[in-house]
Amino acid sequence: MSIPKEPRQLMINVMYIILTALLALNVSAEIFNAFKVVNAGLVKSNDALDKSNSQLPQQIAEFSKKKAEFAKYAERTAPAKEATDEYTNFIDGIIKSMIDETGGMVPDEHSNDPNDLRMKGYKDKDVTTRLLVDGGKGDEIEKKLAVLKDKLSALFDEADKAVNVPKLALDIDPAWKQSRTHKSWAAYNFSHMPLGAALPILNKLKNDAKASEATVLNYLMNKIGATTDVVFDKFQVVSASKKSYVVLGEKFETDIFLSSSSSNIKGMSVTVNGASVPNIDGVAKYTAAANAPGIKKYNAKISLTNPVTKKVETYSGDFEYEVGQRSATVSADKMNVFYVGVDNPISVAAAGVSSNDLKVSVTNGTARNTGRGQYDITVSNPGAVCNVTLSGGGLTPSTFPFRIKSIPSPVAYIANKLGGAVGNGEFAAQRGIEPRLEGFEFDARCVIQGFVLLYVARRQDPIPVTNQGGTFQGQARELISRAKPGDMYIFDNIKARCPGDKAGRNINSLSFNIR
Repeated sequence: MSIPKEPRQLMINVMYIILTALLALNVSAEIFNAFKVVNAGLVKSNDALDKSNSQLPQQIAEFSKKKAEFAKYAERTAPAKEATDEYTNFIDGIIKSMIDETGGMVPDEHSNDPNDLRMKGYKDKDVTTRLLVDGGKGDEIEKKLAVLKDKLSALFDEADKAVNVPKLALDIDPAWKQSRTHKSWAAYNFSHMPLGAALPILNKLKNDAKASEATVLNYLMNKIGATTDVVFDKFQVVSASKKSYVVLGEKFETDIFLSSSSSNIKGMSVTVNGASVPNIDGVAKYTAAANAPGIKKYNAKISLTNPVTKKVETYSGDFEYEVGQRSATVSADKMNVFYVGVDNPISVAAAGVSSNDLKVSVTNGTARNTGRGQYDITVSNPGAVCNVTLSGGGLTPSTFPFRIKSIPSPVAYIANKLGGAVGNGEFAAQRGIEPRLEGFEFDARCVIQGFVLLYVARRQDPIPVTNQGGTFQGQARELISRAKPGDMYIFDNIKARCPGDKAGRNINSLSFNIR
C-alpha cells in the first residue's frame, strides 16, 4: 500500500486498519465464547454421568444377591470405577496445572453474572504446547487411554466381547496420521492450541471414559437381569401358526419360539372377548366349544403392572381358528414315497376320531403300529404303489397312494474325497471305500460288494486287481501301500448293495493322483 500525502487520507487508512483489527478481535472473542459454552456442556454431561454411574454399582450389588452366580458381575463394578477415575483424575490434574500457570480463574467481563468466571489465560498457547506436547503429557493421555480400554474390555465375558468392546468410545482418532506437520496425536490436537480451545478436547476425553464406564455397568446390570423385578423362571416351546387349519395343497406356516412366564408375577389379568380367564404362573388357558364349522375369531388382552414404571399396561391381540368337518389324513413323516428296505414312518389322523379307534391297512406292504397315530410301513416291490387305507371310528374308509422306490444309490468316497489329488501318506493310510447315502433321511447303510483297482505307476504298465468287499485286501492293499508321487489309482466297477436290493448296483468310479 502506498502512503498517501494528504493527512485526511492517511487518517482514513489508519482508522480502517484499526477497524479491521477490532473486527478480528470480536470474532476471536465469539469463537472463544463458543469454546466456553461447549466446555460447560461437557462438564455438565460429565457430572450427569458421574451421578448415574455412582448409583448403578449399589443396584447391581442388590440384584446380585438373588443368585450366587451373579456375584462375579457385582465384583466388576469397583474395577470399572477405579480404572475410569485413574484416567479422568490424570486429565483433571493437567487441566488444573494449565489454569494455575496462566493466572487462574477471574470474573468474566462479558457476563452480567458476578459468579460467572473465566480462565485468565484462555488465549495462552504456550502452556498447552509446553505441557501437552513438549512435556509429554499428551502422549501419556494417549497411553493411559489404551490402558483404560484394556481394563474395561476385560470386564466383559469372553463370549460377549465381540459385541460390547466396540461400544467403548476409547479409540484415538487416526486423523492426525494424515497430517504432514504433526508427528504425534498430542501435537495434532494441542500444538499452539489456545487453552480455551484445548479444554473442550480434554473434557471430551473424560466424557468418553465416563460413558464407557456406563456401558460396562449397564452390561453388568443386564447380565444379572436387573432391568425388572419380574423373574422369568418358566419356559415352554410355542408354535404360533398363521392358520390353525390347512387344507390339501396349502402350505403350513408357523412361528416357533421359546415362551417364558413368571411364577411370581402379580396383578396380571387375562380376558378373551371381554370374559375373564384365570391364569396360573402367568399362563392362561382358553377353551371354547366347536359348535359350528367355519372361522372363529377372538380377542385376547393381558393387563399387568409394569414393575419398573408401576403403571398398569395392557397388551392386546386378535387371533382366529377354524372349525372343520371330520376328515382323515395320512402323511409320510420323512419322504412322500416309500423306500424298500427301511421303515417308512407315517402319521394318521381323523377329525373327531381317537387314534385308538383308527384302523390302517396297506397293499404291497405291511404296517406296524408304533403308537399315537403313527405307523411304520415296510414295502418290497420297487415301482409298485402302496395304498394306505384309513378306517374305523365311524370314518368312511379313505385311501392314500404312495409310490414305492429303491433306496438311492450311495456315493463312494475314499479319504473323504471323490477323487483328485491326495498325499501318498494320507492315501496309503486308507482302509477301504466308504459308501454314503447323501441327503437320505432314513437310517440305512449300504455295503461295498467289490471293485476293480487299476494301479498306474509312472512309466510302468497298469496293474489291475479285483477286490472283494469295500476293505482293501491282499493285492489291493499291497498296491495301495506303494503309493508315491506321480502314481494314479482308478477304482472302477464299484458295486454296492443297499437294504432291499436283490443284487448289487454299480455306483460312481474314483480316480486319484498321488502327489
